[in-house]
Formats: sequence, structure tokens, C-alpha cells
Amino acid sequence: MALDASKLAKDMLAAVLPGLKAKASSASLYADMELKKIAQTVALIEKASKAGQITEEEAKLLLDMQKVASRSVLTTLEGVGILAAEQAINTALAAVRAPINAAVGWVLI
Repeated sequence: MALDASKLAKDMLAAVLPGLKAKASSASLYADMELKKIAQTVALIEKASKAGQITEEEAKLLLDMQKVASRSVLTTLEGVGILAAEQAINTALAAVRAPINAAVGWVLI
């Protein structure tokens, strides 16, 4: 039996799209949340600066602290993204395991 690469690709895509969409939605939520925190921090710095309640050095430190916190969250998402990619590949291959193994005549996947 000759493998149809186009059909295999369609079958694999159909298997992984739901999981990838869910991960993208989650990543978008976290990115939105962290960007809002940075924006709120900058707005607070501007307000405190105009009121004479914060020095330039304190403002820079405050922004740096928020950047580090946001970076930690978004870096975690990168790790989650790597896991999502691995899961997507495994899901895709599982969806076409039987026809591929049958076509090659031994267990490839």
C-alpha cells in the first residue's frame, strides 16, 4: 500500500488542531495579562512621578521588577509551548500510526 502524503498530512492536522488552538488561546490570555500589568505599572510610575512620590531610580527599579515578573510568566509559556509542540507531534503520529506501520511492514511509529 502506497502512502498518500497529502492524506496523512490532513489526518495529522485534524488530530492536532484542537490541542494547538487551546494552547494558543491560553498563551494569548497570559500575554494579555502580563502586558496589562506592565501598562498599569508604567501608568502608576507616570502618576507617582508627576506627584513627586517616586524618583527616577525608583521608577526604573519598579518597571524592572514588573518586567522580571512578566518575563518569568512568559518564559514558562515558552516551556509550555515546547511541550505543546511535542504533544502535537505525538498526537499527529498517533493518528496515522496504523496506516504507516502497515505500509512499511514493521513498527515505525
